[in-house]
Amino acid sequence: MTYLVTDACVKCKFMDCVEVCPVDCFYEGENFLVIAPDECIDCGVCEPECPVDAIVPDAEDEPDGKWLNINAKYAKAWPNITLKGEPPADRADYEAEMGKFEKYFSPRPARELA
Repeated sequence: MTYLVTDACVKCKFMDCVEVCPVDCFYEGENFLVIAPDECIDCGVCEPECPVDAIVPDAEDEPDGKWLNINAKYAKAWPNITLKGEPPADRADYEAEMGKFEKYFSPRPARELA
């Protein structure tokens, strides 16, 4: 089993989860974090750290494995993150919004702004 980052993280990216991960399995995109499923040790310490409940066990994934596939794909493409950064300044505007992945997700890595 693994933990997965879901829709609620998009444009919020609080990063409290990153600080507690004992195996550094978080990867950072421009406006979303993911967990590398093959690196996660299923300890669960990240889940309660997320203030918007964006982290769930894979048993709570959608039937088609949507979040497992997204987390696995982008963990291979984005840089690993081991320290908590600053969440977006406008995160409060998006915290309660639903369906954010389809509206706002960016496939770009966090540090691609060159």
